[in-house]
Amino acid sequence: MKKLLKGARVIDPSQNTDTTSDVLIVDGRIAAVKDEIEISDAKVIDLSGMIVTPGLIDIHVHFRDPGYEYKEDIESGSMSAAVGGFTAAACMPNTKPPIDNAALVQYVKSKASKAGKIKLLPIGCVSKGQEGKEIAEMGDMAQAGAVAFSDDGKPIADSALMRKAMVYASMFDKVIIDHCEDPFLFEGGQINEGYISTLLGLAGIPAAAEEIMVARNILIAREMGTRVHIAHVSTEGSLRLIRQAKSEGVKVSCEVTPHHLTLTEKAVMGYDTNAKVNPPLRTQSDIDALLEGLKDGTIDAIATDHAPHHMDEKDMEFDKAAFGMVGLETALGVILTHIVKEGVLSLNAAIEKMTSGPAKVLGLDMGTLKIGAPADITVIDPNRVWTVDKNKFFSKGRNTPFDGWRLTGKAVLTMVDGRIVYSDDIMHNYS
Repeated sequence: MKKLLKGARVIDPSQNTDTTSDVLIVDGRIAAVKDEIEISDAKVIDLSGMIVTPGLIDIHVHFRDPGYEYKEDIESGSMSAAVGGFTAAACMPNTKPPIDNAALVQYVKSKASKAGKIKLLPIGCVSKGQEGKEIAEMGDMAQAGAVAFSDDGKPIADSALMRKAMVYASMFDKVIIDHCEDPFLFEGGQINEGYISTLLGLAGIPAAAEEIMVARNILIAREMGTRVHIAHVSTEGSLRLIRQAKSEGVKVSCEVTPHHLTLTEKAVMGYDTNAKVNPPLRTQSDIDALLEGLKDGTIDAIATDHAPHHMDEKDMEFDKAAFGMVGLETALGVILTHIVKEGVLSLNAAIEKMTSGPAKVLGLDMGTLKIGAPADITVIDPNRVWTVDKNKFFSKGRNTPFDGWRLTGKAVLTMVDGRIVYSDDIMHNYS
Protein backbone atom coordinates (compact mmCIF):
# COMPACT_ATOMS: atom_id res chain seq x y z
CA MET A 1 0.00 0.00 0.00
CA LYS A 2 1.06 3.55 -0.68
CA LYS A 3 1.20 5.87 2.33
CA LEU A 4 1.21 9.64 2.26
CA LEU A 5 2.44 11.49 5.33
CA LYS A 6 0.94 14.98 5.14
CA GLY A 7 2.02 18.31 6.52
CA ALA A 8 4.78 17.42 8.97
CA ARG A 9 8.01 19.25 9.63
CA VAL A 10 10.52 16.98 7.90
CA ILE A 11 14.01 16.94 9.40
CA ASP A 12 16.68 14.88 7.65
CA PRO A 13 20.21 15.79 8.76
CA SER A 14 21.72 13.48 6.12
CA GLN A 15 20.45 15.90 3.46
CA ASN A 16 20.39 19.10 5.54
CA THR A 17 16.61 19.12 5.18
CA ASP A 18 14.30 21.00 7.52
CA THR A 19 11.03 21.93 5.85
CA THR A 20 7.28 21.38 5.98
CA SER A 21 6.63 18.69 3.37
CA ASP A 22 4.66 15.62 2.46
CA VAL A 23 6.34 12.22 2.35
CA LEU A 24 5.16 9.56 -0.10
CA ILE A 25 5.96 5.93 0.63
CA VAL A 26 5.60 3.33 -2.11
CA ASP A 27 6.49 -0.35 -1.70
CA GLY A 28 8.22 0.35 1.58
CA ARG A 29 10.54 3.04 0.23
CA ILE A 30 10.67 6.80 0.13
CA ALA A 31 9.16 7.83 -3.21
CA ALA A 32 8.92 11.61 -2.78
CA VAL A 33 9.47 14.36 -0.24
CA LYS A 34 7.93 17.63 -1.38
CA ASP A 35 5.10 20.10 -0.87
CA GLU A 36 1.47 19.23 -1.56
CA ILE A 37 1.74 15.71 -2.96
CA GLU A 38 -1.61 14.63 -4.39
CA ILE A 39 -2.22 10.95 -5.08
CA SER A 40 -5.57 9.21 -5.11
CA ASP A 41 -4.67 5.65 -4.13
CA ALA A 42 -2.57 6.32 -1.02
CA LYS A 43 -3.47 5.97 2.65
CA VAL A 44 -3.21 9.53 3.97
CA ILE A 45 -1.84 10.19 7.46
CA ASP A 46 -2.25 13.78 8.62
CA LEU A 47 0.83 14.75 10.62
CA SER A 48 0.26 18.47 11.02
CA GLY A 49 2.20 19.69 14.04
CA MET A 50 4.37 16.58 14.06
CA ILE A 51 8.03 16.06 13.13
CA VAL A 52 9.12 13.37 10.68
CA THR A 53 12.71 12.16 10.87
CA PRO A 54 14.67 9.20 9.59
CA GLY A 55 14.17 6.24 11.92
CA LEU A 56 16.28 6.56 15.04
CA ILE A 57 19.29 4.23 15.27
CA ASP A 58 20.75 2.98 18.56
CA ILE A 59 24.23 1.54 18.19
CA HIS A 60 24.47 0.13 21.70
CA VAL A 61 21.78 -2.09 23.25
CA HIS A 62 21.71 -5.31 25.24
CA PHE A 63 18.83 -7.62 24.34
CA ARG A 64 20.16 -10.51 26.49
CA ASP A 65 19.17 -13.15 23.95
CA PRO A 66 20.33 -15.93 23.92
CA GLY A 67 20.73 -17.01 27.51
CA TYR A 68 19.27 -14.23 29.66
CA GLU A 69 15.78 -13.97 28.23
CA TYR A 70 14.34 -13.42 31.70
CA LYS A 71 15.97 -9.94 31.58
CA GLU A 72 15.01 -9.17 27.98
CA ASP A 73 14.53 -11.05 24.75
CA ILE A 74 14.68 -9.99 21.14
CA GLU A 75 10.91 -9.58 20.87
CA SER A 76 10.50 -7.44 24.01
CA GLY A 77 13.65 -5.47 23.26
CA SER A 78 12.56 -4.81 19.69
CA MET A 79 9.14 -3.62 20.85
CA SER A 80 10.76 -1.37 23.45
CA ALA A 81 12.94 0.12 20.72
CA ALA A 82 9.96 0.73 18.42
CA VAL A 83 8.06 2.48 21.22
CA GLY A 84 11.08 4.72 21.75
CA GLY A 85 11.13 5.65 18.06
CA PHE A 86 14.04 3.43 17.09
CA THR A 87 13.83 1.57 13.79
CA ALA A 88 17.25 -0.08 14.14
CA ALA A 89 19.45 -1.16 17.02
CA ALA A 90 22.85 -2.79 17.26
CA CYS A 91 22.89 -5.46 19.96
CA MET A 92 25.97 -6.27 22.00
CA PRO A 93 27.24 -9.85 22.13
CA ASN A 94 27.57 -10.39 25.89
CA THR A 95 24.91 -13.08 25.90
CA LYS A 96 25.07 -16.72 27.01
CA PRO A 97 26.72 -18.08 24.98
CA PRO A 98 28.43 -14.95 23.68
CA ILE A 99 27.78 -14.09 20.02
CA ASP A 100 31.20 -15.17 18.78
CA ASN A 101 30.35 -17.19 15.66
CA ALA A 102 28.31 -16.95 12.47
CA ALA A 103 25.58 -19.31 13.68
CA LEU A 104 24.73 -17.05 16.61
CA VAL A 105 24.75 -13.96 14.38
CA GLN A 106 22.25 -15.72 12.15
CA TYR A 107 20.19 -16.73 15.20
CA VAL A 108 19.83 -13.08 16.26
CA LYS A 109 18.91 -11.95 12.76
CA SER A 110 16.39 -14.76 12.31
CA LYS A 111 14.69 -14.14 15.65
CA ALA A 112 14.51 -10.40 14.97
CA SER A 113 12.97 -11.08 11.57
CA LYS A 114 10.29 -13.25 13.18
CA ALA A 115 9.56 -10.55 15.75
CA GLY A 116 8.83 -8.27 12.80
CA LYS A 117 9.55 -4.99 14.54
CA ILE A 118 12.88 -3.22 14.11
CA LYS A 119 16.05 -3.92 12.16
CA LEU A 120 18.35 -5.65 14.62
CA LEU A 121 22.04 -5.28 13.84
CA PRO A 122 24.16 -7.97 15.53
CA ILE A 123 27.57 -7.08 16.92
CA GLY A 124 29.99 -9.99 17.14
CA CYS A 125 32.57 -10.68 19.82
CA VAL A 126 36.16 -9.59 19.33
CA SER A 127 37.47 -12.60 21.27
CA LYS A 128 36.20 -16.15 21.49
CA GLY A 129 33.86 -16.48 24.44
CA GLN A 130 34.64 -12.90 25.40
CA GLU A 131 37.65 -14.33 27.18
CA GLY A 132 40.13 -11.83 25.77
CA LYS A 133 42.58 -14.51 24.67
CA GLU A 134 41.94 -15.45 21.04
CA ILE A 135 40.35 -13.48 18.19
CA ALA A 136 36.94 -14.74 17.15
CA GLU A 137 36.07 -15.59 13.54
CA MET A 138 35.27 -12.06 12.48
CA GLY A 139 35.23 -12.86 8.78
CA ASP A 140 32.53 -15.50 9.17
CA MET A 141 30.49 -13.24 11.41
CA ALA A 142 30.82 -10.29 9.03
CA GLN A 143 29.59 -12.46 6.18
CA ALA A 144 26.66 -13.59 8.35
CA GLY A 145 25.65 -10.00 9.02
CA ALA A 146 27.64 -8.69 12.00
CA VAL A 147 27.92 -4.90 11.69
CA ALA A 148 30.79 -4.40 14.16
CA PHE A 149 32.79 -6.22 16.83
CA SER A 150 33.01 -5.70 20.58
CA ASP A 151 33.57 -7.52 23.84
CA ASP A 152 31.32 -4.94 25.50
CA GLY A 153 30.70 -5.75 29.11
CA LYS A 154 34.36 -6.63 29.24
CA PRO A 155 37.27 -4.43 28.18
CA ILE A 156 39.78 -5.74 25.67
CA ALA A 157 42.62 -5.55 28.16
CA ASP A 158 45.29 -7.25 26.04
CA SER A 159 46.82 -4.53 23.86
CA ALA A 160 48.35 -7.03 21.44
CA LEU A 161 44.95 -8.66 20.93
CA MET A 162 43.33 -5.26 20.42
CA ARG A 163 45.95 -4.34 17.83
CA LYS A 164 45.35 -7.55 15.87
CA ALA A 165 41.59 -7.15 16.16
CA MET A 166 41.62 -3.62 14.76
CA VAL A 167 43.63 -4.72 11.75
CA TYR A 168 41.53 -7.86 11.21
CA ALA A 169 38.24 -5.93 11.46
CA SER A 170 39.52 -3.37 8.97
CA MET A 171 39.86 -6.13 6.38
CA PHE A 172 36.06 -6.40 6.42
CA ASP A 173 35.51 -2.65 6.75
CA LYS A 174 34.13 -3.09 10.27
CA VAL A 175 34.88 -1.15 13.42
CA ILE A 176 35.91 -2.34 16.87
CA ILE A 177 33.73 -0.89 19.64
CA ASP A 178 35.56 -0.90 22.96
CA HIS A 179 34.28 -0.65 26.50
CA CYS A 180 37.22 1.36 27.82
CA GLU A 181 38.17 0.22 31.28
CA ASP A 182 41.47 -0.67 32.92
CA PRO A 183 40.38 -3.79 34.85
CA PHE A 184 43.00 -3.29 37.56
CA LEU A 185 41.96 0.29 38.29
CA PHE A 186 38.29 -0.68 38.04
CA GLU A 187 38.48 -3.79 40.23
CA GLY A 188 35.80 -3.76 42.91
CA GLY A 189 34.60 -0.27 41.97
CA GLN A 190 30.95 0.65 42.36
CA ILE A 191 30.53 4.36 41.54
CA ASN A 192 32.64 7.32 40.47
CA GLU A 193 35.65 7.82 42.71
CA GLY A 194 35.29 11.03 44.71
CA TYR A 195 33.38 12.70 47.51
CA ILE A 196 30.16 10.71 47.00
CA SER A 197 31.94 7.34 46.99
CA THR A 198 33.74 8.32 50.22
CA LEU A 199 30.50 9.55 51.79
CA LEU A 200 28.66 6.33 50.95
CA GLY A 201 31.57 4.07 51.78
CA LEU A 202 31.62 2.54 48.31
CA ALA A 203 34.70 1.60 46.30
CA GLY A 204 35.35 4.22 43.63
CA ILE A 205 36.04 3.94 39.91
CA PRO A 206 38.57 6.61 38.89
CA ALA A 207 38.27 8.54 35.64
CA ALA A 208 41.72 7.26 34.75
CA ALA A 209 40.34 3.71 34.47
CA GLU A 210 38.50 4.86 31.34
CA GLU A 211 40.99 7.41 30.04
CA ILE A 212 43.99 5.07 30.05
CA MET A 213 42.21 2.66 27.72
CA VAL A 214 40.89 5.47 25.52
CA ALA A 215 44.47 6.70 25.11
CA ARG A 216 45.72 3.20 24.34
CA ASN A 217 43.08 2.63 21.69
CA ILE A 218 43.86 5.97 20.07
CA LEU A 219 47.57 5.14 19.96
CA ILE A 220 46.90 1.77 18.30
CA ALA A 221 44.45 3.28 15.80
CA ARG A 222 46.98 5.98 14.93
CA GLU A 223 49.80 3.46 14.49
CA MET A 224 47.80 1.00 12.39
CA GLY A 225 45.65 3.51 10.48
CA THR A 226 42.53 1.64 11.55
CA ARG A 227 39.19 2.70 13.02
CA VAL A 228 38.10 2.39 16.64
CA HIS A 229 34.88 3.43 18.36
CA ILE A 230 34.79 4.36 22.03
CA ALA A 231 31.60 3.22 23.75
CA HIS A 232 29.72 5.30 26.35
CA VAL A 233 32.29 8.04 26.98
CA SER A 234 31.87 9.44 30.47
CA THR A 235 34.80 11.70 31.42
CA GLU A 236 36.20 15.09 30.53
CA GLY A 237 39.64 13.53 30.04
CA SER A 238 38.35 11.00 27.52
CA LEU A 239 36.71 13.78 25.50
CA ARG A 240 39.94 15.76 25.49
CA LEU A 241 41.90 12.77 24.20
CA ILE A 242 39.35 11.99 21.47
CA ARG A 243 39.09 15.62 20.35
CA GLN A 244 42.87 15.88 20.02
CA ALA A 245 43.10 12.56 18.17
CA LYS A 246 40.41 13.62 15.70
CA SER A 247 42.24 16.88 15.02
CA GLU A 248 45.29 14.81 14.11
CA GLY A 249 43.36 12.60 11.71
CA VAL A 250 43.08 9.49 13.87
CA LYS A 251 40.07 7.38 12.87
CA VAL A 252 38.36 7.44 16.24
CA SER A 253 34.66 7.92 16.94
CA CYS A 254 32.65 7.87 20.15
CA GLU A 255 29.18 7.80 21.64
CA VAL A 256 27.52 9.18 24.77
CA THR A 257 24.42 8.05 26.66
CA PRO A 258 21.48 10.20 27.74
CA HIS A 259 22.14 9.30 31.37
CA HIS A 260 25.76 10.45 31.24
CA LEU A 261 24.50 13.75 29.81
CA THR A 262 21.87 14.39 32.46
CA LEU A 263 22.75 12.61 35.72
CA THR A 264 25.68 13.12 38.07
CA GLU A 265 27.06 10.74 40.68
CA LYS A 266 24.60 12.30 43.13
CA ALA A 267 21.88 10.14 41.57
CA VAL A 268 23.17 7.16 43.59
CA MET A 269 22.52 8.93 46.92
CA GLY A 270 20.32 6.74 49.06
CA TYR A 271 22.11 3.78 47.45
CA ASP A 272 19.80 3.86 44.44
CA THR A 273 20.93 0.86 42.40
CA ASN A 274 18.95 2.09 39.38
CA ALA A 275 21.71 4.70 38.99
CA LYS A 276 24.47 2.09 39.18
CA VAL A 277 25.95 1.92 35.69
CA ASN A 278 29.27 1.15 34.07
CA PRO A 279 30.97 3.48 33.31
CA PRO A 280 29.61 5.23 36.39
CA LEU A 281 27.78 8.52 36.49
CA ARG A 282 30.42 11.20 36.93
CA THR A 283 30.56 14.87 37.99
CA GLN A 284 28.94 18.04 36.68
CA SER A 285 32.31 19.01 35.21
CA ASP A 286 32.28 15.80 33.18
CA ILE A 287 28.72 16.45 32.02
CA ASP A 288 29.68 19.96 30.92
CA ALA A 289 32.57 18.50 28.90
CA LEU A 290 30.30 15.89 27.29
CA LEU A 291 27.79 18.56 26.34
CA GLU A 292 30.58 20.60 24.77
CA GLY A 293 31.70 17.48 22.91
CA LEU A 294 28.21 17.15 21.47
CA LYS A 295 28.17 20.77 20.37
CA ASP A 296 31.60 20.77 18.71
CA GLY A 297 31.13 17.41 16.96
CA THR A 298 33.66 15.39 18.97
CA ILE A 299 30.85 13.00 19.91
CA ASP A 300 29.46 11.15 16.90
CA ALA A 301 26.37 9.47 18.31
CA ILE A 302 23.94 9.26 21.18
CA ALA A 303 23.39 5.65 22.26
CA THR A 304 21.29 4.27 25.11
CA ASP A 305 23.42 1.35 26.39
CA HIS A 306 20.00 -0.18 27.13
CA ALA A 307 20.81 -2.74 29.84
CA PRO A 308 17.75 -4.46 31.33
CA HIS A 309 18.00 -6.52 34.51
CA HIS A 310 15.50 -8.49 36.54
CA MET A 311 14.36 -6.60 39.64
CA ASP A 312 15.99 -9.20 41.86
CA GLU A 313 19.38 -8.24 40.39
CA LYS A 314 18.86 -4.60 41.34
CA ASP A 315 16.88 -4.85 44.58
CA MET A 316 19.81 -5.83 46.77
CA GLU A 317 22.90 -4.43 48.49
CA PHE A 318 24.52 -1.80 46.30
CA ASP A 319 27.85 -3.56 45.93
CA LYS A 320 26.12 -6.77 44.80
CA ALA A 321 23.63 -5.16 42.40
CA ALA A 322 24.12 -5.41 38.65
CA PHE A 323 25.39 -2.47 36.59
CA GLY A 324 23.09 -0.94 33.99
CA MET A 325 19.79 0.79 33.24
CA VAL A 326 17.16 0.60 30.51
CA GLY A 327 16.98 3.50 28.10
CA LEU A 328 15.19 2.84 24.82
CA GLU A 329 11.80 4.24 25.87
CA THR A 330 13.17 7.33 27.64
CA ALA A 331 16.12 8.36 25.43
CA LEU A 332 14.30 10.58 22.93
CA GLY A 333 12.25 12.35 25.60
CA VAL A 334 15.30 12.97 27.78
CA ILE A 335 17.30 14.38 24.85
CA LEU A 336 14.46 16.60 23.61
CA THR A 337 13.71 17.90 27.10
CA HIS A 338 17.15 18.32 28.61
CA ILE A 339 19.43 18.79 25.60
CA VAL A 340 17.33 20.42 22.87
CA LYS A 341 14.85 22.40 24.96
CA GLU A 342 17.67 23.75 27.14
CA GLY A 343 19.55 24.95 24.07
CA VAL A 344 22.57 22.65 24.21
CA LEU A 345 21.90 21.27 20.73
CA SER A 346 19.56 22.29 17.95
CA LEU A 347 16.81 19.80 17.16
CA ASN A 348 18.52 19.04 13.84
CA ALA A 349 21.85 18.34 15.52
CA ALA A 350 20.24 16.08 18.11
CA ILE A 351 18.43 14.10 15.41
CA GLU A 352 21.71 13.76 13.51
CA LYS A 353 23.33 12.18 16.59
CA MET A 354 20.54 9.60 16.67
CA THR A 355 20.21 8.86 12.92
CA SER A 356 22.89 9.54 10.31
CA GLY A 357 25.60 9.89 12.97
CA PRO A 358 25.36 6.32 14.27
CA ALA A 359 24.80 5.02 10.73
CA LYS A 360 28.09 6.60 9.68
CA VAL A 361 29.94 5.03 12.61
CA LEU A 362 28.79 1.59 11.51
CA GLY A 363 29.27 2.33 7.81
CA LEU A 364 25.62 1.65 7.03
CA ASP A 365 23.45 3.30 4.39
CA MET A 366 20.71 4.12 6.88
CA GLY A 367 19.39 7.11 8.77
CA THR A 368 18.16 9.03 5.73
CA LEU A 369 14.96 10.00 3.92
CA LYS A 370 16.57 10.21 0.50
CA ILE A 371 14.51 9.03 -2.45
CA GLY A 372 14.70 5.26 -2.80
CA ALA A 373 15.80 4.66 0.78
CA PRO A 374 13.83 2.22 2.95
CA ALA A 375 10.95 4.04 4.63
CA ASP A 376 12.33 3.77 8.17
CA ILE A 377 10.64 6.74 9.81
CA THR A 378 10.10 8.19 13.27
CA VAL A 379 7.21 10.58 13.88
CA ILE A 380 7.69 12.83 16.91
CA ASP A 381 5.12 14.91 18.75
CA PRO A 382 7.36 17.74 20.01
CA ASN A 383 4.71 19.09 22.36
CA ARG A 384 3.65 15.86 24.02
CA VAL A 385 4.15 16.18 27.78
CA TRP A 386 4.37 12.81 29.50
CA THR A 387 5.61 11.25 32.69
CA VAL A 388 7.95 8.25 32.68
CA ASP A 389 6.26 5.23 34.27
CA LYS A 390 8.57 2.24 34.44
CA ASN A 391 5.61 -0.08 35.03
CA LYS A 392 4.32 0.74 31.56
CA PHE A 393 7.56 -0.08 29.76
CA PHE A 394 7.42 -2.60 26.93
CA SER A 395 10.90 -3.70 27.95
CA LYS A 396 11.09 -6.40 30.60
CA GLY A 397 13.50 -4.13 32.49
CA ARG A 398 12.23 -1.63 35.05
CA ASN A 399 15.67 -0.42 36.13
CA THR A 400 15.62 3.29 35.42
CA PRO A 401 16.41 6.39 37.49
CA PHE A 402 14.14 8.40 35.14
CA ASP A 403 10.94 6.96 36.63
CA GLY A 404 8.59 9.83 37.40
CA TRP A 405 10.44 12.37 35.23
CA ARG A 406 8.19 14.75 33.30
CA LEU A 407 9.37 14.98 29.70
CA THR A 408 8.34 16.95 26.61
CA GLY A 409 8.52 15.24 23.21
CA LYS A 410 7.72 11.66 22.31
CA ALA A 411 7.75 9.26 19.39
CA VAL A 412 4.13 8.62 18.40
CA LEU A 413 4.59 6.57 15.21
CA THR A 414 7.40 4.29 14.14
CA MET A 415 7.67 2.82 10.64
CA VAL A 416 10.07 0.18 9.32
CA ASP A 417 10.15 -0.39 5.56
CA GLY A 418 6.89 1.52 5.38
CA ARG A 419 5.15 -0.72 7.93
CA ILE A 420 3.77 0.83 11.10
CA VAL A 421 5.42 -1.13 13.92
CA TYR A 422 4.27 1.19 16.70
CA SER A 423 1.64 3.88 17.03
CA ASP A 424 0.82 5.90 20.13
CA ASP A 425 -2.75 6.18 21.39
CA ILE A 426 -3.42 9.40 19.50
CA MET A 427 -2.23 7.73 16.30
CA HIS A 428 -4.24 4.53 16.69
CA ASN A 429 -6.39 5.31 13.65
CA TYR A 430 -3.32 4.96 11.48
CA SER A 431 -2.13 1.56 12.68
